[in-house]
This record gives sequence, structure tokens and C-alpha cells, in this order.
Amino acid sequence: QVQLVESGGGLVQAGGSLRLSCAASGRTFSSYAMGWFRQPPGREREFVAAIMRSGGSTNYADSVKGRFTISRDNAKNTVYLQMNSLKPEDTAVYYCAADPSYYIGSSPNRYNYWGQGTQVTVSS
Repeated sequence: QVQLVESGGGLVQAGGSLRLSCAASGRTFSSYAMGWFRQPPGREREFVAAIMRSGGSTNYADSVKGRFTISRDNAKNTVYLQMNSLKPEDTAVYYCAADPSYYIGSSPNRYNYWGQGTQVTVSS
């Protein structure tokens, strides 16, 4: 079992930055690839970024490439999402999730555990 708790969301103006954190319980955090997803208002959940167990490889949605950075600290059981140059269309509830697979993927179906989400609102 892995429990995930996101934090760091809030209200920011367009062009600003936020850093989301996701703290995981348990001793097996390094056994999971981690991902960030988001669900904009009235839309389905979508992939944002993922990182391998060791942090050696990452993957991003085209819409956030060059602006967002995913990272992890296995000693702290935490995964981060640094979000820069935020746009109003980045407004969503952001979720972190854990995937027991070795290779990272963008399908929500791969991810077994999910946090409760944190709201990010970007004003224009």
C-alpha cells in the first residue's frame, strides 16, 4: 500500500510558478514510477509528467514540455512538479500517482495509487 498526499497548489497569475509536492508513505516508494496528472474543469483526467523509479528518465505531455519539471527524492519519499510560465489553461486539480511498472507511461490505468489532488488556478 502507498498513500500519497499532494501539496503546493494555489492561485497564481499567468507567467508565475508553483511547485507541487507529493509525499508518499511506506518504505517502497523507490519501487514505483511516479506520475502527475491533472483534471481541468469539465474535462477528463490527463497525463502531465512521469518519472522512473530511479529518476533517470522522465516523460512529459507536449502541452507542458519546457515549462514543467518532474523530479523525485527517494530519501524523502517525495515527488515534485515544478511548474513555470503558467498559463490559464493549466488550471486544474493536479494528482500524483504511483505505478509499479519499471517503465514509465502516460495511461492512468497503469497507476495503482492516487492522491486526493491539489487545486491549481492560474488567473489571466
